[in-house]
Order: sequence, then C-alpha cells, then structure tokens
Amino acid sequence: MASSSFVIRTPCSSANIGPGFDVIGLALSLYLELEVTITSSTSASSTSPLLSSSSSSSSSSSSSSSSTSLHCSITHEDLSGSTEEISLDPEVNLITRVALYVLRCHDQRTFPVHTQVHIRNPIPLGRGLGSSGTAVVAGVTLGNEVGRLGLSKDRLLDYCLMIERHPDNVAASLFGGFVGTYLNELQPEDVARKEIPLSEVLPEPAGGIDTGSKPPEPPIGIGHYRKFPWAKEIKAVAIIPDFMLPTANARGVLPQSYTRADVVFNLQRAALLPAALGHSPPDPDTIYLAMQDKIHQPYRRTLIPGLTEILQSLNPRTQPGLLGICLSGAGPTILALATDHFDEIAERISNRFSSQGIACQWKLLEPAEDGTTVEWQRR
Repeated sequence: MASSSFVIRTPCSSANIGPGFDVIGLALSLYLELEVTITSSTSASSTSPLLSSSSSSSSSSSSSSSSTSLHCSITHEDLSGSTEEISLDPEVNLITRVALYVLRCHDQRTFPVHTQVHIRNPIPLGRGLGSSGTAVVAGVTLGNEVGRLGLSKDRLLDYCLMIERHPDNVAASLFGGFVGTYLNELQPEDVARKEIPLSEVLPEPAGGIDTGSKPPEPPIGIGHYRKFPWAKEIKAVAIIPDFMLPTANARGVLPQSYTRADVVFNLQRAALLPAALGHSPPDPDTIYLAMQDKIHQPYRRTLIPGLTEILQSLNPRTQPGLLGICLSGAGPTILALATDHFDEIAERISNRFSSQGIACQWKLLEPAEDGTTVEWQRR
C-alpha cells in the first residue's frame, strides 16, 4: 500500500523574558514532535507502527466514531512526566482541532483518508514553557502539510494568532530564536472575528454550532516579529516546579493599570535587553539589570512560593556563571540565563522550592534557531 509520512518538530518557548511582558519570546530546544502517516489504500491496516505503540491510549467509542468520520487517528506518548490526560479524539485534541480549522478555511472538511498522528510531547503542561502555544503552532503546521496548502510561515502566524493571542509564544515556536513581537490593531470589520473559538469550527455535538463549509479566515498580517541576535555563550537553565499554574490564574492577579514609573522602568530595560543578550562576550551586570521587571513578576509571587527570594538572592555577584533570572512565561518555571555553573544554579533554585515543599526538575536548553520544521519521507 502507498503511504507518505512526515515529522513536524516544534520547539517550546519561554515568553516575557524579564521586562518583555507579552512582547519578547525565546524558542528553546525541547520539541513537541508529530509523526504523521497518510496511507492511500482503503485496506490500510489498523496495526501500523504508530497505532500499535505501547504508549498509545485507548479512545472511547465517540472518539472512534469521530476518528472514522474525520479520517484521523491519534496516539500520544508523554515524555514530560505530566499526569494530565490528553484526548485522542481529533475533534477535542488541541493539535488536530487547530489543523481542522486551517483545513476548513480551505474547503477541506476532514483529514486525508487514513491519516495517523502520533504525538510525542516532552513539554510539561501549564508550567510556563508555552505548551499550548506550541500545540497551536504544530496544529496549524499539520493542517498546512496534510492539506498541501503551501502557506508561508508568515501566513501561518496569522492562523496561530486567531487562536493563541500571545505572539511572543507562537512566533518564537514558529520562527525560532529570540524574537520581539507585536499585534496590529484590527480593522473594524475584523473586530467580530478577533478570535475564532475552536468550538465554532467544529461540527456538533462536540463543537457546538458549525460555521459552515468555510469558517472565516484570519486577516492578513495580524502580528509581526523580528529576530534578535543571541550570544553563542548563553544557555538557558529551566527549573520546572512540580505544579501547574494555568495562564488564566496568572493573568488574574495582574492589575488593570500601572503607574507611569513602572511602565517606564520596563520600557527602559526592554529597550536594552536585546542588545545585551546579543553581545559577545556577554556582560553579566548589564544583562542582570536589563532583565528586571515590575509589570508581572511582583504580582505573581503570591502564586509561586519562594519566587521573591529566588529573584532577589541570585545575581552575578552571588552566583558565578549567572547572567539573569526571570519567570518563564506565566510561571511557575524559572528561567536562568547563564554561561556556566549550570548545575549549581539549578540546585540553588531547586533548593529554594524544596524549602517550600515543592519538588523540581531542571533542563539545560539552548535557543532553537530553526523554529518549527517539517521533514517529509515518501515511500
């Protein structure tokens, strides 16, 4: 039987990066992978290597029915240690739901017949490493590939931003590297479709009201990005506490307005940070000062035990190798930028969490410069 297959690799991201709240993002070398096989024969076996994986989960009868009608079956391999269940129903799973949105914008109602998607995910959920943004980027890329749509990455960003309104996360995962981002103001005719709830692009009963054969496409150029240089000596130590912090909760503690002094404080440092992180050799004092923040970290300390002590006790003078330290995204992961002594830095931060009764894991990561990649293999 004839088949084609490809692999999508999408890096996780760390957003906000010190003073760059909702603006600056960094793609990191921890990758969500989709192994996709499309079998053209109607006699395709249900025991393909992807479906017979010992790590795959059993789906419900409704999931099986949905898989059949949408021509897509999903298996999932968790490499992150998360205990959260991931749906194998293509109408519910975030990655395939996003892919369906892209396909239906191009008059394709389902996946190609006998599409198998095996998800391998090492990115912990709800920890501030952009897990949902990474899934959205992977889903948009999946729709583009299986639909043979030929969309550019710039256009794919528009689709991502219809679903995930944080450009720092999705632009970093899509394009890679260290990026600055912004959203355009929408025109009046686009305000009604500022965000497309995923339920609107799915059929009943799982998805609510169907918008028809062609849901509204995103406006062109919703958001934009620019890549900044990154000094080759700098690596990222991600210290990941063993608890989830939903973004909605982390957003809920932020004030509705800020003082002029705090806004200016962040603007000054955000203007300096890209140049500081792109200069080789790195200047620890400049980077440490440029990574200070008064917009989100002070307000999130109530949600992350030990955060204040971690941010205040570690600096380049008290810890060799350290350049700067900040929350990764909305947290609770701590991102420490450093040139060496990575084990010591991770241990000191982990010990702070341990004193609060919180276990941690940590990873040494590098910028993922290529962003999302697709590798096709034809048989």
